[in-house]
Amino acid sequence: MISLPTGTKVWLAAGKTDMRKGFDGLAAVAEGALKENPLSGHVFVFRGRMGDRVKVLWWDGQGLCLLYKRIEKGSFVWPAAKDGKISVTPAQLASLLEGMDWRMTRAAAHTDRMMGSAQSFLCSADSCTTQDCLSCGACRHCIPPPSPMTSPP
Repeated sequence: MISLPTGTKVWLAAGKTDMRKGFDGLAAVAEGALKENPLSGHVFVFRGRMGDRVKVLWWDGQGLCLLYKRIEKGSFVWPAAKDGKISVTPAQLASLLEGMDWRMTRAAAHTDRMMGSAQSFLCSADSCTTQDCLSCGACRHCIPPPSPMTSPP
């Protein structure tokens, strides 16, 4: 995956896009339908009618770049909205391009303050909230991260 500069926004164009569009056609969609400047440096992702193809458009500072991906089995997970745009993180974009459900990608580390420790916990449950873990420290879904490997002396 191409690394994106810090602060880069990633926009999914909701609905279906004509995959015959190229640089100029997709830039026009970004500007018209999404109300964003295609030369802003942000990333715009478009999905085709069948759901097995996406195009990613971004300005790298020198020119427009276009990535086209076809997934061989299944389809890309996409928002149900018919129009508009959805903002996702670069990590979610990476998951989407791998064919995974990008909606499951989220920051999950938080601290157990009730127990008086500064140990971080990773939560694996959608029902868990930061408030649950910070107030009682008894969230059964939270597990401590693996301890760092130490090298022998």
